[in-house]
Amino acid sequence: MKIGLISDTHGLLRPQALAALEGCERIVHAGDIGTPEILDALRRLAPVTAVRGNNDRGDWAEALPHSLELELGGLRLFVVHQPAHLPADLSARGVKVAVCGHSHKPRIEEQDGVLLVNPGSAGPRRFKLPVAVGLLHIENAEVRVELIELS
Repeated sequence: MKIGLISDTHGLLRPQALAALEGCERIVHAGDIGTPEILDALRRLAPVTAVRGNNDRGDWAEALPHSLELELGGLRLFVVHQPAHLPADLSARGVKVAVCGHSHKPRIEEQDGVLLVNPGSAGPRRFKLPVAVGLLHIENAEVRVELIELS
């Protein structure tokens, strides 16, 4: 199973991001979406699961959860926008992958048996940070993460 990971679009969905997420079976947006049209465009590629970021406002954003847990490809995932809001008991809950955004810095790190993934920002460039998305590959309960820097 291939899951697209995207965050911090802030109202800008680059064609390169759409191309990188092509062929995903699901897309997870980790917040700071910007506009509901971003989610609509992503839904044309695959079903979308999204959380609200600190800059998401309006009725459409209020309908989004602050955080969520879901099971994909036999693995439990936790999604929240800000890393500071990651619960301490993720491993005890059986979560294998935690996805967050907010910092705009792509990151893959393992902590207490949980793979922490920040796909970076796919929206407007911030400082000299890369513009990026991620792919989560799940096969036979094994997980591999790929960060893709967009040109």
